[in-house]
Amino acid sequence: MNISRGKIPGGRKYVLYGVEGIGKSTLAARFPDPVFIDTEDSTKEMDVRRFDKPTSWQMLLQQVQYIIDHPDTCRTLVIDTADWAEKLEIEELCARMKWDGLEAPGYGRGYQYSMEEFGKLLDKLSEVAARGVNVLLTAHAWLRKIELPEEMGAYDHWEMKTSKKVAPMIREWADNVFFANYKTVIINVDGKGTAKGKNKAQGGRRVLYTSHNPCWDAKNRLGMPEELEMSWEAICPYIVGNTANGGRAAVGSGPYNKTESQHANLDAVGAAAHGVPRSAPSGVLGKLYDLMDAEGVTAEEVMTVVAAKGYFPKGTALEKLPENFVEGVLVGAWPQVLAAIRQTKAN
Repeated sequence: MNISRGKIPGGRKYVLYGVEGIGKSTLAARFPDPVFIDTEDSTKEMDVRRFDKPTSWQMLLQQVQYIIDHPDTCRTLVIDTADWAEKLEIEELCARMKWDGLEAPGYGRGYQYSMEEFGKLLDKLSEVAARGVNVLLTAHAWLRKIELPEEMGAYDHWEMKTSKKVAPMIREWADNVFFANYKTVIINVDGKGTAKGKNKAQGGRRVLYTSHNPCWDAKNRLGMPEELEMSWEAICPYIVGNTANGGRAAVGSGPYNKTESQHANLDAVGAAAHGVPRSAPSGVLGKLYDLMDAEGVTAEEVMTVVAAKGYFPKGTALEKLPENFVEGVLVGAWPQVLAAIRQTKAN
């Protein structure tokens, strides 16, 4: 039985959530040597490195697995955003279970299944951090009414715009949770005081909250002030000075001097260089082809497995498969399909 002492090396796990348009993606781009998995096209006007936009939940998991297998690709993996990633997860789960939505199974079971499925992503992101790569999840924020027991009243609370079971799980998973919002100052204009007089709002300064408050969720393990200006210059000394990964993320204010081969490695993945260039179909079939391209799998190999399992006769074209079969079986169970393809090739 081994007992160790001291800090455990590894990347840190961050969550940055805030109101729409406040600059979450811009701040994320200043973290050490980032690579984005952009689920909502929020970085399309930014000069950052990114994977192809994931068109399915399995494609997103595949991209995270690539960083696990190639940790030198980046020093920070950014999932932008968590709530849009959850949409992919829910979409696939409902297709696989043949549900109209998470309410379909009743008694909150759909949300429980969804939480367990989203947990697969957090498990993989923990593996990324264990490889020495920082992880940053961004998310939108929304206001929810908190009802206190025994008629004590209610108040508004900012929280991540994810489902009711996923948000607490993300907060528990993260080392640091930052809430970004505009700080508005109320000024009395008639000399009667803010309580009874006429007031107006001023300011709109962007701030980052790092500690829990009844009005929002936040935490940090870096010794940060409760409130900071929302800028990289303000948070850099705390993030860089407290890195626990042996110095891999030593500086964060600009791009790292990576070798051309390291940059080209990721660019090849983003361009689906593992497969043959194609005229990409749209819709559900496009999701499947995205997964196939990343692994260098052909339509013939997919259909060989489909026929071997007895789903459809040999010689059926991939494009002729029903959409519910493609999404629910081939995309929804892609890891098992890929394993079967590899086993068939090995035999």
